[in-house]
Amino acid sequence: MDIYKENKQAIKEYFDKTAETRIKYRKSKKYYWDSITDYCNFFIESESVVLEIGCGTGELLGKINGKEKTGIDVSDKMIEEAKKQFPEIEFVCSPAEDIQLDKKFDVIILSNLVGYLPDIQLVFEELQKVSHPETKIIVTYYNIFWEPFIKFAEFIRIKKKGPKQSWLSTKDLANLLYLSGFETYKQNSSMLFPFYIPLLSAFFNKFVSRLPLFNLFALNPYTFAQPLSTLTEKDVAEKYSTSVLIPARNESGNIENAILRMPKFGKHIEILFVEGNSTDDTWEKIQEIKEKYKATHDIKILQQPGKGKGDAVRAGYAVATGDILMILDADLTVPPEQLPKFYNAIAQGKGGFINGTRLIYPMEKNAMRFLNTLGNKFFSLAFSWLLEQPIKDTLCGTKVMFRKDYIRLTANRSYFGDFDPFGDFDLLFGAFKLNLKIIDMPIRYQERVYGDTNISRFKHGLLLLKMWWFALFKVKFS
Repeated sequence: MDIYKENKQAIKEYFDKTAETRIKYRKSKKYYWDSITDYCNFFIESESVVLEIGCGTGELLGKINGKEKTGIDVSDKMIEEAKKQFPEIEFVCSPAEDIQLDKKFDVIILSNLVGYLPDIQLVFEELQKVSHPETKIIVTYYNIFWEPFIKFAEFIRIKKKGPKQSWLSTKDLANLLYLSGFETYKQNSSMLFPFYIPLLSAFFNKFVSRLPLFNLFALNPYTFAQPLSTLTEKDVAEKYSTSVLIPARNESGNIENAILRMPKFGKHIEILFVEGNSTDDTWEKIQEIKEKYKATHDIKILQQPGKGKGDAVRAGYAVATGDILMILDADLTVPPEQLPKFYNAIAQGKGGFINGTRLIYPMEKNAMRFLNTLGNKFFSLAFSWLLEQPIKDTLCGTKVMFRKDYIRLTANRSYFGDFDPFGDFDLLFGAFKLNLKIIDMPIRYQERVYGDTNISRFKHGLLLLKMWWFALFKVKFS
């Protein structure tokens, strides 16, 4: 018998042997295991189809969201115990290296499993069988920094001693996922104190462990990945229809240019003008342009019921019919000519949420005031840390996502609340909650040629800070 088969057999025998006491042992470490379940559950919707590889006796699957849940484990004795505990869940005895399931899953979880696998890459490759293009993989595993502490805990018997396992860094995991056809788009860690002591545990694990620097030493790293896309621009050239939403307040001089400069891309373009409480003739101009170009363009127009860009976005998206939703500010400081870049990025699966950024290329002289630039850079750092993915520019008006994801976002909107007057953060926070990969799209930001900005740097800057503080306790310190 070769070493691979010996290791595989030893692991099966270990879990068969410990199956009888597994439920009791897991209950004794409930605080630790529940923290993993709760973190994963934040990103799983009630309509998700979920698979756990190495499900053990099924406790994680028993608690997380999902309309269909399946667990597989190499130990038939573990599976027996899981079926007794959770008869409503499908459990299958199967090695992770040879998954035989005739189903695709929205979420696949490998919780504290990879270290026991004789061939991690082989298992990751097997996940391709049960993944669709938008499947999200969540891998949890011990921080390599904790290896000596965990071995010591096993030595003094406050942790059950397990088989010899591999210790991997988050870079190792990302590399193995990439070799197996998956891209890692987010990694984070939590928990510094894996025992429950009232107040003390919450302080270290909900607050301290999530702060920069301290986070590097947290016990539980989480890696999020999705299948690598192989689609080309040619593949998606006419695949999706698009709704381009143009919120307009006091932008009369820009309305016709928005139409004239709009390039053709995708299967079909629906243009939605949403006028909002203008004091000039913007609404009259929108009606005029709709009539003028009705033979060549699909233009819909409406007046928003409330105030603010956020209200305009929600009103427009409520009637949009395109597969893809885009925002183009009517000031045209983001050139309409660059919209095909956004279409290609999302249509090719480069990300689930494409966020325009004005802070890469040099700007025209008066495109953005100095204090606005400083504020945008500060909020870039603050929101990148908060949302665990690099976000260079939170307030660039052009943001793109699939309409089906926006519908899911609206169903989850109550979690953060309906308080964003800009519309940008409602979408960003929603994309984070939906576990979408967020990608920055650099654009060349131009000076407006008509009208004045509707942004007040101090008033709206304070509002941004308030929203960040509110989200901090919904995302990081929840």
